Amino acid sequence: MSARVAAILLVLLVALGGGALVYQNQEKKRRPSNAASLGQMLFKDLKAADIASIRIAEAKNVLTLERKDERWTLAERGGFPADFARVREFVLKAIELKAGQSEPIGEKDRARLNLDDSGTQIDFLGAGGKPLGTLIIGKKYFKREVENPAKAIGDGRFVLQPADPKTVYLVADPLIQATAKTSEWIDRAAFQAEKVKTLEVKFPEGGGSYRIERNADNADWKLAGLKPGEKLDVSRANAASYSLSLLDLADVLPKDTKDTGLDKPIEITAATLDGLTYNIKVGKLQGDNYFTTFTSSGAIKPDAKDAERSKKLEERQPREKMLQNYVLLIPKGRLEDTLKKRPEFLEKKEDKKKK
Repeated sequence: MSARVAAILLVLLVALGGGALVYQNQEKKRRPSNAASLGQMLFKDLKAADIASIRIAEAKNVLTLERKDERWTLAERGGFPADFARVREFVLKAIELKAGQSEPIGEKDRARLNLDDSGTQIDFLGAGGKPLGTLIIGKKYFKREVENPAKAIGDGRFVLQPADPKTVYLVADPLIQATAKTSEWIDRAAFQAEKVKTLEVKFPEGGGSYRIERNADNADWKLAGLKPGEKLDVSRANAASYSLSLLDLADVLPKDTKDTGLDKPIEITAATLDGLTYNIKVGKLQGDNYFTTFTSSGAIKPDAKDAERSKKLEERQPREKMLQNYVLLIPKGRLEDTLKKRPEFLEKKEDKKKK
């Protein structure tokens, strides 16, 4: 390591708890720091109301958050709604960023701290794409040694402003939101099949398919095709239907996404007491999430006894219609009760003995 690189890493101190800087290369020596920048705002003139879009660029991925009226959307997902609270939090953090320390830096040192093309660049843009501020986010800062820096949140971050490429700043916020992964920005609300009346699940290989049904919300479930000696496990039937009212999104993908397993899906048909029918296709697993698509049909039956519920169902319709234009990634844990095969819905002999 050159003397200059060593000096750069040794000087970045800080005031994040007053400890010595522990960095990936275990540098622990110190020399007097440049305290002139302590507390300096990195974006002096940036205002939340002026930001029309945020571009987050990583080495292999780009994400653009765009403000549409009173909401934020993801341009790379065809205007899919972003989590408004999450975007707002990120903007406010950026506006309030202050330098804990600054130090001169050279080209080799920028590469070492991921403050070159390997870093994450955040561009805040105004109307018409007017540049309002840019920040390159590099490696994490830790007050002490950690076992897995890649997974640890960090106690701060090394950042650089392209307008001043010869100065590195250390900020107290780890900026974990600075990512181009759509999964970290989407509004996670999914479609919800509530008060299911009939539920039918068909597996592509044929075996294990089942159908359960009931006449009312509090009525007993019945399993189609029960044979002598078989009895439905009601708790599992309840779980299978109720799970469809708890769905959320892990991510959304374009409709033309390949290799999803949706060409030979598990097919779920859920008809509700409200008059809606959901036709759901479940493909293969990607990590801990299933590729999923759905369509809905029918008309909501007004409930004179619960007008508020009917209103909420109607308000959800535009979003559910929009969701049908995407391949959805649904967490495995949300679907596993519904995707059990028929034999798993039968009471086992040991269960009967307990009763």
